[in-house]
Amino acid sequence: MIEKWKIPVWPVTGREPRTVYVYLPAAAARDGDERFPVLYMFDGHNVFFDEDATYGKSWGMGEYLDWTDTGLIVVAVDCNHRPPRGRLNEYSPFTFDDPYFGHVTGYGRRFMRWLTETLKPVIDSRYPTLPQRETTWIAGSSMGGLMSLFAVSEFNHVFSRAAALSPSVWAGRGRMEQLIRRTSFGPDTVVYMDYGSEEARGQAQTTGCFWRCAGALADKGVFLTARIVPDGRHCEACWEQQIPIFLPALMYSPPVPDPPGTEESTQAEETDERNEDP
Repeated sequence: MIEKWKIPVWPVTGREPRTVYVYLPAAAARDGDERFPVLYMFDGHNVFFDEDATYGKSWGMGEYLDWTDTGLIVVAVDCNHRPPRGRLNEYSPFTFDDPYFGHVTGYGRRFMRWLTETLKPVIDSRYPTLPQRETTWIAGSSMGGLMSLFAVSEFNHVFSRAAALSPSVWAGRGRMEQLIRRTSFGPDTVVYMDYGSEEARGQAQTTGCFWRCAGALADKGVFLTARIVPDGRHCEACWEQQIPIFLPALMYSPPVPDPPGTEESTQAEETDERNEDP
């Protein structure tokens, strides 16, 4: 089930209502006491419905989650559509000038403070969430991918896991890498990031930024999946194909160590079994 409702993003666009999409798993209807992890996503209009998507093609996230019966709540917020650079400004953590896009004013931090301090409490009060950091994740593509890396770094106390598909790490001239290297990540932080082989063609500077950010995350001890997608392009159809890869990566559970003394106890039990008469 997907609910749609409106809320203003006050720090960026004032009173203008913005659409919030909330996917609830079938298990929520089957068991009223069960609670679920939450994945926040950027560009909410492109996540679920083709008729709402900018180019007429969504990620089809709801269909995948229904088909796999995945116990996950997904909260996807519509982006800032104001011309001339509403989305770029909102989804950039940094202010910068670009030869193609012109001057970009970085409202990314404002948006993330709104999401964590205003939207998240609303979601946690209305829906059966597991609200703690370990079960609060974030994902996006392009500038939303950049924001996902920013969120898991600057707001690591809120988000423990992030998926950044085709992240626009070129924005800010290496500042994302610098932020990662300054961040003290929680020991359970998980990051998935990818880039399409076709969109990388002739983009040596961007792919260099991509791998430097990946290297910085690895240096910080983050559980990292970084890949180049064969024939991958910069579009919703390609990002949809990555759902079966990035979602399991986000839902990865590190092995839980045995309590002290368990190993010795297990070895003793195995020895006793070997010593028993047949």
